[in-house]
Amino acid sequence: MSESPYYGVVLSVGMLATGTLNTLLTKLQDKQCIGNCADPDPLKHEHFEQPVWQTLNMFYGEMLCLACFYLYSLYQRRRETSPRRDGYEAISETDESDDSVNAHIAEDIPTTDALPTVVLTESDAPRQPKPIAGYATLWMWVPAVCDLLGTTLMNVGLFFTTASVYQMLRGAVVVFSGLFSVLFLGHRLARFQIIALLLVVVGVTIVGLSNIISPPAQLKSLRRHAPQSTANFGEHADEINSDAWKAVLGVVLVLGAQVFTATQFVVEEKIIRHYHLTPLRAVGLEGSFGALTVMAAIPVLHLTIGRTHPGGYFDAPEGFRQIVQNPAVWQTSIYIMLSIAMFNFFGLSVTRYLSATSRATIDTCRTLFIWMSSIALGWEAFSWIQVIGFVVLVYGTFIYNRVIASPF
Repeated sequence: MSESPYYGVVLSVGMLATGTLNTLLTKLQDKQCIGNCADPDPLKHEHFEQPVWQTLNMFYGEMLCLACFYLYSLYQRRRETSPRRDGYEAISETDESDDSVNAHIAEDIPTTDALPTVVLTESDAPRQPKPIAGYATLWMWVPAVCDLLGTTLMNVGLFFTTASVYQMLRGAVVVFSGLFSVLFLGHRLARFQIIALLLVVVGVTIVGLSNIISPPAQLKSLRRHAPQSTANFGEHADEINSDAWKAVLGVVLVLGAQVFTATQFVVEEKIIRHYHLTPLRAVGLEGSFGALTVMAAIPVLHLTIGRTHPGGYFDAPEGFRQIVQNPAVWQTSIYIMLSIAMFNFFGLSVTRYLSATSRATIDTCRTLFIWMSSIALGWEAFSWIQVIGFVVLVYGTFIYNRVIASPF
């Protein structure tokens, strides 16, 4: 049974919309005031800054993928075992087995998080992967931990960057995943891929600089509220300088997180080479193991760090209080969970029914939509430096993923 001609459009729009919403909702949650909200000076407002709880929120969203996987599996089994009323046996609507689908996705899964294309000879062709079961599923704990570390660092970095810069900097993962795949998976990079990665590095560098050299939001606020007060400007000079360093810290944290994300991709490919694991179940298992790890780490981090730093990132009771007592925070948490679950579903479906190249293109468009939305919402100002960095970054990414022909 052929798919509707509009099916690919629905999947593409779904991936674009949910991916854009996920980043914007996370930034919106960071902007929620949870203390000193009545103070007329917006610089004295306290905002929601709980990266560990946000990471747990993401894993809960991924766990929904596991629930969808088992519900769909149950539906398929009941459908196959139920007799037809007319006496005919139901025939599967797809001519692809789970193994072939898994192999297809494993082959196409490199997108903006791309690993180089593997060119295998007959002597090193992979064996048929065996089903993953029992203790073997614990291997998925390794990429889950990588995801935990990377996501937490990115959540902290998002506090100090704009949503668009944050999303653009995440494009650096292609550089680390390409490097790690060569070192640990034996992949080989073509010359055009090496040049493309260099372009990505240049683009990411320009984007990072745009976040650092652009006027901090606090400086704009001071100029708007007290344009004639030199004394007030001097009082806040140290705060403005501190914000510049925070911008540097935000860039470093987001870029550093890509090392863990790239490691996650390499480990996932290792696992897929040896075990049959459908992507939807893989996402769900990572979400389950990640959530268990975060829930176990929260009390430990509170006892070791949180108690001596009240109100900080690892103060578990304070973080829980902020979520429960602020409707805007827990409501956005629900929306973030749903958006990450749907984004994973749409992304895997695009890879399966369209192509990895389509997914790479849509993910790049997501960055553009996040950027335009942030400007429209007044969260950031337009920057030509950022435009130049984004263009170079996209050009390198498209060449790497073969979206456009390489001139090199």
